[in-house]
Amino acid sequence: MRQTDREICAVICRHAGIKAKDIARELNIDRQEVNHILYSSPLMKELCWQDRDYCWHGIVRQERPHVGLQEFAAYYDRVGSFLLLSEEEWMARMTEGCANIGRSLSDTRGLLHSFRDCRAQILRLFEDLRSMAGERCLDWEIAFELRLKRSRHVRIYADVLIITEDKLFSLEFKMKNRVEPEEVLQAAKYAPYLEILFGPDYEVIPVLVLTGAREAFDFEQIGQTDAVLPVCSGDMLFNVFDEYLGFLN
Repeated sequence: MRQTDREICAVICRHAGIKAKDIARELNIDRQEVNHILYSSPLMKELCWQDRDYCWHGIVRQERPHVGLQEFAAYYDRVGSFLLLSEEEWMARMTEGCANIGRSLSDTRGLLHSFRDCRAQILRLFEDLRSMAGERCLDWEIAFELRLKRSRHVRIYADVLIITEDKLFSLEFKMKNRVEPEEVLQAAKYAPYLEILFGPDYEVIPVLVLTGAREAFDFEQIGQTDAVLPVCSGDMLFNVFDEYLGFLN
């Protein structure tokens, strides 16, 4: 992903429609280069579209609420609205949403069980967050089962996104009690694309959550890189948020 491609995509997603000449002016780059990228870059094919007036739009707007995100998630709403739903109401929304985004429910028993397990962890998280951070967390956004794959170039799969004012937590849930290196890689895999989708104002934090573990919280190396990501049990998920948001300070 070239830096210029990322910058053009970010500009498009900040506007409610913008033409190539205005993109070039805003970034102070040659319009011919902008046009070449708009029609050839895989990022543009995945994350942007052009209307009949030759204005470019992002499939997800980079402002709160993130208009467009609901088209690629089984469930997307404010946290406060999510917490008002019963389990069965939420499951009905999830089932309908999965059908809308093409998420297969063929392994219904195991998948629905994992959905319920994931919901239980999130409910516990927000019990903790509300006691420490207050009601402001109810205005955050939450998305379950993000599936974004419009063509073959870019793919973003995420179990849960929690979107604060300036941070995006991408939570990968595994019903296990120990860390597997390939699952650390899986948790980190889509972070670069989420950074583009949500823009430079957001810090993207990938997290691996082991729902079969207890009282676990550590940082694991991502493959052969120097980067690390937090790995925790479900009962310690609040500590990850505190690590980056500093409630206990």
